[in-house]
Amino acid sequence: MHWYVDVLKKYAVFGGRARRQEYWMFTLFSVIVSIVLAIIDAAIGSSILGIIYAVAVLLPSLGVAVRRLHDTGRSGWWILIALVPLVGAIVLLVFLASEGKQEPNQYGPNPKLAPAY
Repeated sequence: MHWYVDVLKKYAVFGGRARRQEYWMFTLFSVIVSIVLAIIDAAIGSSILGIIYAVAVLLPSLGVAVRRLHDTGRSGWWILIALVPLVGAIVLLVFLASEGKQEPNQYGPNPKLAPAY
């Protein structure tokens, strides 16, 4: 759960690097929350909770995706490749799932080597 909260604490931070685990745990918790909210929305006959949640996590989701791309040595602008139908989403998924660079890069030191707090 701390992976999810850590990303929310970095609400609009687009600098630095994010580990694969940070990105995918945030994505997992976000999908679970979205499913639960969709069930609640269906029960009350509305879609307001899902919309509010989607807007609330938009910037943190973009931020962690950009930091994840930084970890692989790519610019955050690569997130726009998802706009290319079908192929773009697949390429972005491969980039996000790739292992980060072991050495420090222009976006900062390797987050795996950062001390735990």
